[in-house]
Amino acid sequence: MVKEENESPNRPDNTAFTQQRLPAWQPMLSAGIVIPGFVLIGLAFIGIGVALLITSRNIQVLELDYTGTEQNSPCFQCSDPDKQNCVCTLQFSINRLFEGPVFFYYGLSNYFQNYRRYGVSRDDGQLYGDLSYFKEPYDQCEPYRYDRNKRPIVPCGSVVNSLFNDTFRLFQIVNGQQKEVPLDGKGIAWWTDYNIKFRNPTVTPLRNAFNGTVKPLFWPRPAYELDTSDPANNGFINQDFLVWMRRAALPDFRKLYRRITEGDYTNGLPAGNYSLEIAYNYPVLSFNGRKMVVFSNVSWMGGKNEFLGIAYLVIGTLCVVMSVVMLIVYAKFKFPEEE
Repeated sequence: MVKEENESPNRPDNTAFTQQRLPAWQPMLSAGIVIPGFVLIGLAFIGIGVALLITSRNIQVLELDYTGTEQNSPCFQCSDPDKQNCVCTLQFSINRLFEGPVFFYYGLSNYFQNYRRYGVSRDDGQLYGDLSYFKEPYDQCEPYRYDRNKRPIVPCGSVVNSLFNDTFRLFQIVNGQQKEVPLDGKGIAWWTDYNIKFRNPTVTPLRNAFNGTVKPLFWPRPAYELDTSDPANNGFINQDFLVWMRRAALPDFRKLYRRITEGDYTNGLPAGNYSLEIAYNYPVLSFNGRKMVVFSNVSWMGGKNEFLGIAYLVIGTLCVVMSVVMLIVYAKFKFPEEE
């Protein structure tokens, strides 16, 4: 008596594709293929590394520290946390043309924007312009959720409350007179931040959307007055605000403040003497931080960064060295091919 075999209804068809019997090709690597391959890859990486390194070293960078901890610093008096509305001036010179476009950054050190509790202390509902979150801010915003009178803070949270608020004016000294260098602050934030992630409430005028709320504790002005010179650059789409809200991954970072691309400075900053006027407001000494301004231009590969070029050089050199080692081993220990 033959026992009938019960076939499973989920059993795949008996085809070459479902049973994995399709023809396949597997390369047979030999010394004649591997060794030249390593040499070619190594030489290509070395060439790219040299190009990246030369390009990076041609990028001009000027860094000026203005923390003010040293007594001979022009900003020493302003570093006193009890001093309000302090202005200091840095004098510097440029020996040759600082080719444009020139990017003007502010930099902070020993500042951990990647700290988890700091990063989640924000209300994305508020920042998207949803008025329902204005009265009941997200509980992660503590301790910057309500003020002492239990009024909601808009926008709330640690990230917002710590907004960088130093301001700068740059002057070129020409024949003993100060000539102001125009600083362009438009379009310095990411497109996705400005057009997608952050929105203002659809209320006109904008200040009416903030009725019954208070500004962040350390802000000098409310969100709808962040830029008194440009009404369109206010609220949650203010360019400086958006740049700050894109948190840095490392404790030492710099963020774009302005571009120098207009007027007599389209081609860059000419050689000469300059004066930088700084409204010193942002405290950093309490956490042993430092502040600086950075002037830099860019190339086809971006800003100054020698790491990528060095990495290509190291990998390319290792490939060439390994090819030589493999050639020596093959020449010394090769075996006759089996028939």
